[in-house]
Amino acid sequence: MSRLDGKIALITGGASGFGASTGKIFAGEGAKVVLTDKNVDGVQAVAREIGNAASAMAHDVTSEDDWKCVVEETVAMHGKLDILMNNAGVMGTGAAQDIEHMSLDEWKFVQEINSDGVFLGCRAVIQAMKEGGGGSIINISSTAGFRATPGIAAYGASKGAVRQLTKSVAAYCGRKGYNIRCNSIHPGMVRTPLGEAVLKYYGDLEASAEKRTQSVPLGRLGEVEDVAYAALYLASDEARYINSNELVVDGGMLGGG
Repeated sequence: MSRLDGKIALITGGASGFGASTGKIFAGEGAKVVLTDKNVDGVQAVAREIGNAASAMAHDVTSEDDWKCVVEETVAMHGKLDILMNNAGVMGTGAAQDIEHMSLDEWKFVQEINSDGVFLGCRAVIQAMKEGGGGSIINISSTAGFRATPGIAAYGASKGAVRQLTKSVAAYCGRKGYNIRCNSIHPGMVRTPLGEAVLKYYGDLEASAEKRTQSVPLGRLGEVEDVAYAALYLASDEARYINSNELVVDGGMLGGG
């Protein structure tokens, strides 16, 4: 028996990076996956690669209407919704993010996608999960939600918000008896498009990657599968008593070494 047999998973940001990798791994473990993204061509390509276990939908995570449609369509297709992975996120526009020079527009842009989008997702799935007897919400935060980085204030603040929101959702659903678990994953530096955008804030991409690698006790940057397998655990019944937790996937960087 596979680890996610019979489960239905909704994954945002499914066109690339963590979302695409997680969709493939979830499907391989028996789940039906609904991948969403603003990049329609990209997310459809990933769904085709996965095969019959996957479908793709256009989705702007900042839109309440889009969230309503995506959840309703998922339940209409599959009869229920067991897993939400709030993965869609941005680094920013490339503009300054230090507190002295950052524009309000840059701040709002990052918060709207990284923080508001996760809030809307958590809110949107609760009713469907309640009706199905429970579920697992997995919010992708970052080690930037723990550790201040002067040059990416908007990004760090947005991921700190996700960390705290996760705990609030977990506490609320627990008190209500909904059997809905909510946990956050905090990746360190991973070679995704977003991860490379972070590295570029510090100068040359490869030089920044090498410098960051030196701070990781395991001696390498992360891979998308490292995060996807963490999500698989939290989505599975193996994690049935794991709630309101912060799963750090950073090779030991936060712990030092």
